[in-house]
Amino acid sequence: MGISATAVVGELKLLRKGRGISAAQLGERVGPALRAVFGISEDEDTAEIRRKTSECLRAFAAPLPEDLRTAVLAAFGLHEDARNPFYQDRVRWVAQTLDRDVRTVRRRIDEGIEQVAELAVAAESEPPARPYPSRSWHTEELRVSLALDQPVPEAFEFRRVVADAEDIAELDLALTLTDSVEDGRSFRDDELDVDVFHGGLLTGRVMESSDRVGLALQLPAPLRLKERHEILLRFRAVLRQPHYVCVPRHPVDLFDLNIRFPRPGPVEIVQLEKVLQNDARDHQSRGVTLTPDDSGEVHVQFRHLAPGFAYGVRWQP
Repeated sequence: MGISATAVVGELKLLRKGRGISAAQLGERVGPALRAVFGISEDEDTAEIRRKTSECLRAFAAPLPEDLRTAVLAAFGLHEDARNPFYQDRVRWVAQTLDRDVRTVRRRIDEGIEQVAELAVAAESEPPARPYPSRSWHTEELRVSLALDQPVPEAFEFRRVVADAEDIAELDLALTLTDSVEDGRSFRDDELDVDVFHGGLLTGRVMESSDRVGLALQLPAPLRLKERHEILLRFRAVLRQPHYVCVPRHPVDLFDLNIRFPRPGPVEIVQLEKVLQNDARDHQSRGVTLTPDDSGEVHVQFRHLAPGFAYGVRWQP
C-alpha cells in the first residue's frame, strides 16, 4: 500500500497521549497508516480496534531490547505496571523503573516507536506465507467461549473466514462429539442444537460418521477472492468425552478458546496441540497442564492449525 514508517510514527505518537490504548474514542486516534499495518478495517468497532492494536503493538515491541520494549509498552498503557491515565505519569514510571532521567526516557520511547513502525511497515509490505494454503477458503480467526457450568454445555463460536477463490457461496463446517468407548453408542443428530446468530443460513446437516456432524452454511452473498466474512454460531450438546478440540477441515490461522468449568473444577486440565483426534481422549497423551483462574476459566490460543489435527483442552472430572 506504500505506507511509510514516518506516517506510522506520527500516528503512534498521537496514540500514546492521554490514556493511550485505553482511550475512549480509540477509533478516532487510529489513523489510516495504523489501520493499514495493523489490519483494521473501517467497519470494526472500538473493542476490535483496541484488541488488534494491542496485539500488534505487543508483537512488534517483542523483538526490541528490554529497555525499549518496557518504554514502548508503558508509553501506550500496555505494561501491566504502568496503566496510569496520563502519559507523563507513565513516562515517570519508566524513568524510575530504568533508573534514567525523564529526558532520556522520552528519547527511548521515540526510538522504540521508530523501530516498531519500521517492523510494522516491513510486515505489511511482505506478508508471511501461510503454512497451510487453501484453494477454497480458510479461517482467519476462530474464537470459542464454552460454558460447562450450564445445564447443557453451551459454546458460542465467532469465526472470520477469508475466501481463497472466487464465488464462495457456502461454508462446509463440521462438529465432532467423540463417542464413548464405554457404551459404544453412536452420536445422534438430535443431540446437537445449532443456532446461527448472524452471517448466513444453515441449509444442510448430515451425519458424516458416527460422531461427526457436517453443517452447510449458505452465505448472504458469494464471497470474492480475498473477501472476509464473519459468522456467529451457538452450539449446545452433552459432551461425551471430557475434552473440547478443534479439528479443522480447512486451515485456521488463529484459534482462541475460553472454557468455563463448574465448581468444583476438574482434577486436571491439559492443553492439546496438534495431536491426532483419537489421541485427544487418551490420557496417556500428555500436554501442558493448565490452572483455571478464580472464575474457574482457562484460556488458550493456537496459531496456524494444520487441517486434520486436534487442538484444544482435555480435562479429568
